[in-house]
Amino acid sequence: MARTQGSRAEITGPLIRAEARRLFARNGFAAVSMRQIASAVGVQAGALYAYTPDKQALLHDLLESHMRDLLAAWRDDPEMDPLDRLEAFVRFHIDFSLDHIDAVFLSYMELRNLTPENFRNIAGLRGSYEDALERILQAGTESGVMNMTDRRLTTLALIAMLTGVINWYREGGRLDRQTIGDIYWGLARGAVGAD
Repeated sequence: MARTQGSRAEITGPLIRAEARRLFARNGFAAVSMRQIASAVGVQAGALYAYTPDKQALLHDLLESHMRDLLAAWRDDPEMDPLDRLEAFVRFHIDFSLDHIDAVFLSYMELRNLTPENFRNIAGLRGSYEDALERILQAGTESGVMNMTDRRLTTLALIAMLTGVINWYREGGRLDRQTIGDIYWGLARGAVGAD
């Protein structure tokens, strides 16, 4: 299949990334070929290599850009009350996850397909995000408004709980985002011993 007439690198590159993200999320990284990605984009398979060295590099790039976008979007104010900071984190994480469902799914389900070096890079970025939440929990513990047995485990459990919303949420479903945020905020308060 020839390159779509009139296509340009600034369009084709992002389209390759978007189609790869969609296909990896729907079918799994291992089940998707470069030929399938090229077909979805409307270019010859060989044309993909002008944009990425291989499928592994493409997966790593998708996961890395997702984590960098997540870290860039999160804003914390250490001067705020720890419970207000935690509520902001809860609502931010839910909204960001629901706005990037395929990227979030890939970030959790396809880590196993990264090379060890690529895995270390993504794990480091994930660790930075987890540390942001753990700092909030530390402030809450130190100020006496939160009480938990293991702060690191609570951090990981909260992120897993909040991320899980992508598995069942449907736009226009029984619960809107605000209500989901309210419910999850109540669950998070309980998890950190704030109730």
